[in-house]
Amino acid sequence: MGRRGLDSALQAPVQNLHGVGPALALRLKRLGIDCIEDLLFHLPLRYQDRTRLTPIAAVRPGQDVVVEGIVRVSDVAFGRRRSLVVRIEDGSGLITLRFFHFNASQKNNLRPGTKIRCFGEARAGASGIEMYHPEYRRLEEDASVPVEEMLTPVYPSTEGVSQITWRKLCSQALSLLGSGVSDLLPGESGNLAEALAYLHQPPPDAPMDLIHAGRHPAQIALAFEELIAHNLALQASRMSIQAAGAPAFTENTATVELLISDLPFKLTTAQSRVLADIQSDLSSDVPMLRLVQGDVGSGKTVVAACAAMQAAANHFQVAVMAPTDILAQQHLDSFAGWLAPQGINCGLLSGKLTAAQRRKVLEDLSTGLLAVVVGTHALFQESVAFQRLGLVIVDEQHRFGVHQRLALTHKVDPIHGRPHQLIMTATPIPRTLSMVAYADLDCSVIDELPPGRQPVTTVMVDNSRRGEILARVAEACASGRQVYWVCTLIEESEQLQAQAAEVTSEELTELLPDLQVGLIHGRMHNRDKEAMMASFKAATIDLLVATTVIEVGVDVPNASLMIIENPERLGLAQLHQLRGRVGRGADASHCVLLYQKPLSRAARERLSIMRESNDGFYIAEKDLAQRGPGEVLGTRQTGLMEFRIADLQSHGDLLPAVQEKAAEIGREYPQAASALISRWLGAATDYGAV
Repeated sequence: MGRRGLDSALQAPVQNLHGVGPALALRLKRLGIDCIEDLLFHLPLRYQDRTRLTPIAAVRPGQDVVVEGIVRVSDVAFGRRRSLVVRIEDGSGLITLRFFHFNASQKNNLRPGTKIRCFGEARAGASGIEMYHPEYRRLEEDASVPVEEMLTPVYPSTEGVSQITWRKLCSQALSLLGSGVSDLLPGESGNLAEALAYLHQPPPDAPMDLIHAGRHPAQIALAFEELIAHNLALQASRMSIQAAGAPAFTENTATVELLISDLPFKLTTAQSRVLADIQSDLSSDVPMLRLVQGDVGSGKTVVAACAAMQAAANHFQVAVMAPTDILAQQHLDSFAGWLAPQGINCGLLSGKLTAAQRRKVLEDLSTGLLAVVVGTHALFQESVAFQRLGLVIVDEQHRFGVHQRLALTHKVDPIHGRPHQLIMTATPIPRTLSMVAYADLDCSVIDELPPGRQPVTTVMVDNSRRGEILARVAEACASGRQVYWVCTLIEESEQLQAQAAEVTSEELTELLPDLQVGLIHGRMHNRDKEAMMASFKAATIDLLVATTVIEVGVDVPNASLMIIENPERLGLAQLHQLRGRVGRGADASHCVLLYQKPLSRAARERLSIMRESNDGFYIAEKDLAQRGPGEVLGTRQTGLMEFRIADLQSHGDLLPAVQEKAAEIGREYPQAASALISRWLGAATDYGAV
């Protein structure tokens, strides 16, 4: 990973340290630790206080303590589990140590008369206060051994690496530290070496409340530098993409105005403003890198269709990526409905095509006959070749892996540079998150709903009132409206979700015999899912029982009531997405959160937020506070946003200064920029090229 800007001794491979053989080196590599300096940036999760001895009589259950005494009893006990039971005494009292995993030499080490010091968590047991598997060391009978001078670190670990090993390794790395770590931030007077040493081995009087909150000056200094490095990496990738150039779509610009005038509705002020941003980007020979955020139903798709029109009018092709087959089909219907009358050919590429259909689409793409292709992951396959790809539109981008999006932008003849990229999301991204995760993108927000759209009224109802809800469903359908009934399960299993939905569908069919009840779930064949959605859209089905497969993009304006069963099992963002399926027509719409008692405090808080607000950005900020950035962005699998020290909840307030400093370094100190990126991200900077 070799980070520049550090003392050369620290760049040596970790095998240079005492006690590191090939097997341990391999285990360390799993955590991204290749060289000695990597150990310095592998900071403790928490600390133990081993700086004072506690008399055994003063030990209370729940405490982590260091005690010292003479072994009085050492026996193997045979109960439900065999255990080695050791009782030690220090003159003030007795405490029992219990080992479920032990061997003959350990039993020999702990024979009566041996003096030992041990550390562990005290708990109430069958024989009074006990410790399970404490760390211990033998002492000479009359020796007085000093206790630890510093707090003891507990490191993030992997299988086969004990805490004792971590402490030995990090201690060796710290001994090499000296003043060898360069301060890479121009104009900053912090001492990185001191900060690292402090966080690996804090003194006994360290302010633990500040350290636990991530707000100690040493942590803030490191987080500030790390956030700057991430920002610089994204800016560097943006510059490399933009340096490649892009086709400028400057011909036939009036065609977009023609398309807009043919629409059966008027664009909102927000849509027009965002479209102007996009058109300006597309008319430049620098690749567009724009993120469009808009709450559920704000009309992002028509703005994307106008962008596609501008590309197609300039004889370039457009790839539209959607995360699911249902959404891809819906986008195709929308794009074709608007663009086909303008003479633009649109097609679909997804896993459900027959071999013959697929061959035809691939041929039409390679010859340029197909101007706009909408697809799922099928678009990434090597066999997909475009004649002149000029624009990539990604919907709900956080559902795609980074490398998949990257693969699509490479499907371009180098003669044309890079394609323009338009990324859309209905999952509003909190400002703090977008400042870090999307620092390489220009952001536009469609912050206005089309006229006539009604805010959705949300209520929380206990499952014991299910009968009232059934009556409400019957009443809504009798008045010509349609209803979603969403089933969730705590297990992340499509099979179990499907079973739950099937059972609910049978129950509702029985309890509401006058209604046509439909069913849709993730395990159905794509053809059956589409047929079911088409029937629901055509209003031949009154009540659609569904799993969370309908979370994204399904558009049925006549549906005005949604029941979500067990909503306490879902996160805020998912609940908000589901709720966005209703309220798409002119009628007042309602969402019922049909919860099961007892509710945890966190679940009650989530549901209350849903009841209070329809504002996706407010909900996204709350979601970030509850779940953290990796969950919100869906980046656990993509390698994006893997911070060592920075934490957006603790350090979000640093971001304005981070942006300012990163801009200054990028502009005036390019060598420091590359050293910072190398120090904090090593080789993991590919994601920025997306």
